[in-house]
Amino acid sequence: MESILSIEFTAYVALAVLLYAIRQAANIPNRYIPLAAVILGVAFSAFESHAFSFDVLVTGLKYALYGIGSVAAIKYAIEKAGGDK
Repeated sequence: MESILSIEFTAYVALAVLLYAIRQAANIPNRYIPLAAVILGVAFSAFESHAFSFDVLVTGLKYALYGIGSVAAIKYAIEKAGGDK
C-alpha cells in the first residue's frame, strides 16, 4: 500500500490529470501531448530532486510515459462509455 501512495505514483497521476486538462482546455493536437508530457515530467522530476542529472531525466521521462498512458486510458474509457449509449 505504501508503494501505491508513494511520490512517484502521485507524480504521474498528477501529470496525467494535468495533461488531460491541458488537452481538453487548450484543444491542442494529439501530436503535441507527448512533448508537453516530457517537458512537464522532467520539470517535475527536477523540482522534486532539486537538481538535474541523467537519473532525473530518466525519472521525468518515466513520469511522462506513465502520464501519456493514463491520458490514453482515460480517453479510451470515456469514448467507450459514450459509444455504448
